[in-house]
Amino acid sequence: MQATHQLSKVAKALLLTSSLASMLALSACNYNPIQSTSPAVAIPKKEYIQKGQWDTFNFDQLNQLIATYGKDSPNYNPEKRPYIVTDFDNTSVFLDIEEATLIYQLEHLAFNVTPEQLNQIIRKGISSQNFEAAYNNQKGQAVNIDKIAPDIIASYTWLYHHYSGLKGKQSLDQIKQDPHYLDFITKMRYLYAAIGDTFDHEVAYPWVTYLFTGLTEQQVRNLVKATVAWQMQQPIGPVTWTSPVALSGQAGVVKTTWENGLRPYREMQNLFKAFQDNGIDVYVCSASFIDVIKEIISNPEIGYNINEKNAYAMELERDTQNRILPEFRHGYAQTQGKGKTATIQRFLVSKYGYGPIFIAGDSEGDQNMMQDFAMTQKVLIINRLRSPNSDIGKFSQQAVQGYGQANTKFLLQGRDANTGQFRPSMASLSYGAQTAKTTKN
Repeated sequence: MQATHQLSKVAKALLLTSSLASMLALSACNYNPIQSTSPAVAIPKKEYIQKGQWDTFNFDQLNQLIATYGKDSPNYNPEKRPYIVTDFDNTSVFLDIEEATLIYQLEHLAFNVTPEQLNQIIRKGISSQNFEAAYNNQKGQAVNIDKIAPDIIASYTWLYHHYSGLKGKQSLDQIKQDPHYLDFITKMRYLYAAIGDTFDHEVAYPWVTYLFTGLTEQQVRNLVKATVAWQMQQPIGPVTWTSPVALSGQAGVVKTTWENGLRPYREMQNLFKAFQDNGIDVYVCSASFIDVIKEIISNPEIGYNINEKNAYAMELERDTQNRILPEFRHGYAQTQGKGKTATIQRFLVSKYGYGPIFIAGDSEGDQNMMQDFAMTQKVLIINRLRSPNSDIGKFSQQAVQGYGQANTKFLLQGRDANTGQFRPSMASLSYGAQTAKTTKN
């Protein structure tokens, strides 16, 4: 009796597995890249990706997605290859490569502009309204661009004429001993954060890219390469800079906190490899600068191994010597929010004739592309505990509600902000927290 009962349980389990696989295969038959008149075939369970720290359900769903749409599928058509689109910052990597590169650029004074040019750049698109109250100075006074810009330019002017990497003769180590150095890097990073929290994304997102003005693509890529190598050796956690009292200037003493310890998500690197190995094309659509993204996704030493031609990101104009100009590239959409959808439609849907089967993201900047393509079968959300009032917060809740159901669209993947790694759960640990949370509230 016991043996018969066990055989019955096994038979039921096999029947359930076969049914779920058949359901996914049937849905695949309605999808353009692998349309077929042949009957749906149950696809054997196979592990295409490494388990790593994936949530178990997410792991199974991603393997099934590859089985259903990859080259092992009896309906796979190499002439109509499926493709996926992923965000990069905080999705494919722990933290933000653009922000990390900014810190490296500031600390190494890697600029190629005069003080007069920098003054125009940091004011570009920024009105004189006061920054959010959270950015008041140490005395509680409001700060705006007309107060902070003169301080930044005064310190940069001193650095420009003294640092050997610009127009001076002193080494970087010597320069770091002068208060102008700390004043400059602190107020620049403070300004970046203040703009991001005060102004619309259409203003804030391109602003940081303008700081590459005067550099070539290779110079930016070299900065990115150095940034990743440096960050991999850094501890994970917040770093706070405070501007020197001796150079209070018009803005007063301000402080800024940034996150240290960028780490590639090994699971995402392996996922992208599995997609490509199985005939599914991989594209990156990011709100970071295009040269930054091209370097980090294609450099074999970093490990993403995605063709740089498959990158879509913020674009700027270039001069006749291919040096970057502080002007957004004409005719291109900003690759954030609705601009991500527009970019995918312009360059990918027009090429393939259909949308991506899979989207990955982490923030409000990704929520449009997560819902705008009828062909998208699965959406992976890296859980950063977004506001429940945002679309991505609502999608995260849908992922929780649909957990364990084979036909669910949204998958929520937890991370640990203390280690920079995934957690084998939907729930995430914030930095310094002891208790993981699945949703913000």
